[in-house]
Formats: sequence, structure tokens, C-alpha cells
Amino acid sequence: MGLMSKILGESGSSRNTEDYVELNANEFDMSGTETERQVRIARISDKQDVIEIKDAVYDGDVVIADITRHSTQDRTMEHISDELKQVANEVGGDIVQKDDDQLIITPAGVGIARERLGR
Repeated sequence: MGLMSKILGESGSSRNTEDYVELNANEFDMSGTETERQVRIARISDKQDVIEIKDAVYDGDVVIADITRHSTQDRTMEHISDELKQVANEVGGDIVQKDDDQLIITPAGVGIARERLGR
């Protein structure tokens, strides 16, 4: 196996969907646990979805937003990205786009590393 195979993931040891286990959040007892911040999951279908995301970030939560319904070249997506960048800037947070399918927006005090962990 060559170096390029390792980098591109063409080795026989690449991961399959069978390697992952789906976790049901309802199986975890969260009673008695108080958190200052939460990681919120969102789906952006249209501009209206941005309101709840903005509110969550203003409240101090981290938001991971699914943007698969939009092309990154989409005019609507550009407008949405600009709005969310402004929110991250206003609260002193951070924002990145992960691949073509997710935006991660954080409040003040939470930065996003630009380097991936692992190989």
C-alpha cells in the first residue's frame, strides 16, 4: 500500500458503515445534569431556520447545522452564511463550514480548530 492510498483512504482498512453504532439520546439519563452550554443540531432548509440558530448562539449554545439542501454556491446559502458570520462575530464566537454539508457556529469562549484530529 502506497502513501497516496493511505492519504486517499483506498486501503483495505477503510471504515464502513458497519463500523459505527447509532446511539439513541433517549437512553442516556440527563436528569440532575446542569450544563451551561449545549450542542444543538439544526437543518437549514430556508432563511426562516436561521432565526432559531441565531437565538441558540446568542444563548451560548454551539450549533451544528446541516446545509445539504443548499449548494455552497447558492445565493440563499451565501445570505445565510453572511448572517451567521455576523452573529458569530457579534458574540465573539466562531464559524466554519465543514465540507459541503455542515456549518458549525459557536458562542463566545468556544473556538473551532481548523485542523482535523487523527490521520
